[in-house]
Amino acid sequence: MFAAILLAISIVALSQFALYYWRAILAGVAAQPVSDRVLAAANLDAARMQGRDFEKLAGLHELTPELGPGSDGLTWVRAYYRIVEGFGALSGVRWPSVAEWCERERLICARYAAVQIDRRLQVNLALVADLRSC
Repeated sequence: MFAAILLAISIVALSQFALYYWRAILAGVAAQPVSDRVLAAANLDAARMQGRDFEKLAGLHELTPELGPGSDGLTWVRAYYRIVEGFGALSGVRWPSVAEWCERERLICARYAAVQIDRRLQVNLALVADLRSC
């Protein structure tokens, strides 16, 4: 019985650490600058980007081909976005601080998607330049 409790506590602690680590990576990537090309393609302004722009950027991400290695999808970020969006909708007017936190998290997801689009474009342009030089 003691071993089972210890195993359960260990699994919960490891899961919590993994979630915090993944969230830190997400925020770190989202903090990188977004190029003007991506903002123009999505018809966005960097200063006025909002959490709801994630859907537009995720759609644009689907349109950018993945030609080179190192590009990842938005599967986990979409899931996180949906969870935070639902949590924000539930908190609504009752807890404005929770709603503000949810909007900040949604904005991080949107910025992450924009950075991933920019990375894909850079890799693809470098690959095309290499092909042209051959």
